[in-house]
Amino acid sequence: MFPLPTSVFLTKGIGVHRHQLTAFELALRDADIEQQNLVSISSILPPHCKLMTREEGVATLRPGEITFSVLARAEVNEPGRLVAASIGIARPADPSTYGYIAEHHGSGMTAEQSGEYTEDLAATMLATTLGIEFDPGAAWNERKKVYEHSQLIVESRSVTAAATGAADGQWTCAVAAAVFRF
Repeated sequence: MFPLPTSVFLTKGIGVHRHQLTAFELALRDADIEQQNLVSISSILPPHCKLMTREEGVATLRPGEITFSVLARAEVNEPGRLVAASIGIARPADPSTYGYIAEHHGSGMTAEQSGEYTEDLAATMLATTLGIEFDPGAAWNERKKVYEHSQLIVESRSVTAAATGAADGQWTCAVAAAVFRF
């Protein structure tokens, strides 16, 4: 049985290279998580899990350790094409309740659009588990106000790595991650 993570931090990075795998490696370097053996996990933020800054979280990493993360990765080798990877997080006001993390990876969205999308996904998943009534057809900013007024969701935020495909057709990779610490 694995222990519950006690903290999490958000990070992002961009890499560009003629080889797809090397572009991914460079994006991980930009995110400061290249020395980890990353294990992708799904979308639950454990109860009592504290949010750390990127700097605090990176300082706890040891090269080669198995590191659990929710990872978004988007790549393109089409010049001028938008690419984005985002992580959204929603934390409940009650720290003994679990929260949600959402990831999105794709092309054609700006950083702002992708970030709002993942924040919306995470907050909406949390709102439905908390029984908050809302109009699912309403715009994100309207639903966000409902969530905030409910006083059941303490915070939602996102981190996004976005770039435009390199003009020379090299691979452009964007990564965003929620990295768990124990």
